[in-house]
Amino acid sequence: MPISPRVLICGSLAYDIIAVFPDRFSRHLLPDQMNRLSVSFTVNNMRREWGGCAGNIAYTLKKLGGSPVVMATLGAEDGRPYEVRLATQKIACDGVLLIDGAYTAQATIMTDMEDNQITAFHPGAMAESYRVNVGDVKDIALGLVAPDGREGMLQHARQFHAANIPFVFDPGQAMTLFSSEELLEMIALADIVALNNYEARLLSERTGLSTEAIAQQVRALIITHGAEGSCIMTEGETLTIPVVTPDAEIDPTGCGDAYRAGLLYGIAQGWDWLTTGRLAAILGAIKIAHPGPQNHRVSRSDVAKRYQKAFGKVLKF
Repeated sequence: MPISPRVLICGSLAYDIIAVFPDRFSRHLLPDQMNRLSVSFTVNNMRREWGGCAGNIAYTLKKLGGSPVVMATLGAEDGRPYEVRLATQKIACDGVLLIDGAYTAQATIMTDMEDNQITAFHPGAMAESYRVNVGDVKDIALGLVAPDGREGMLQHARQFHAANIPFVFDPGQAMTLFSSEELLEMIALADIVALNNYEARLLSERTGLSTEAIAQQVRALIITHGAEGSCIMTEGETLTIPVVTPDAEIDPTGCGDAYRAGLLYGIAQGWDWLTTGRLAAILGAIKIAHPGPQNHRVSRSDVAKRYQKAFGKVLKF
């Protein structure tokens, strides 16, 4: 297998605790007592998952045969198991730093029977992501700035640009941390912007730029639309990527990260946008059929078979 270009993925590493409440939250909340809320929900199903966008993307990219390098911060209090996890997956950790006296970022997510969610998020060591530097990692061909600590995202975007390393700007749920001026700066620095459809509307609102205007500033603007597929706006045209039918619809958590792994693989290999987008769609479909963001299996042979079935074309790795 030929050596794949090294891709530096700047983003979070986190532990996700996912619990299911076998009832409806609304049945246990008194509207006239919301100002003095004191409730306890007993859950009958709970699991702990490896998470964080950097870890999730690197997991799928590595399984596909790519060469991801993670740049993130872990808490020294509890982060070493995640380091071992990355090493076991043979994912390069050149950019991972343990922060003394801190815990790793953690999300506790409780879902009821109507798919309502209550989430508690502790950023922990993620807030100090500015302490890792793009320039400290060697032989990088492509980068990604994904949701992370605010200062870290700004710094990494500037460092990629200064080093003349093309990168994807993927602000995700961290978009609200930035001013319109900062968002405009990161768009100007980036080569590619990736968003879901809600984030695309929010970015347009916060910057005053239409999606067409954003697309004109970068090589490509990629927008995912969930069950309606995705589109890639590049060089004045819009490519439509249909959704790929999954084996099952088990858990959407991490589907966007799996999609982005496909984008990074195709971009790093110099593939055309249509092939790259279709690969990303295949990986999203594989992920949704499994619980958690890092439990799905990926093989080139399986991906190639799915690609030919979905698009009638032969995918050559």
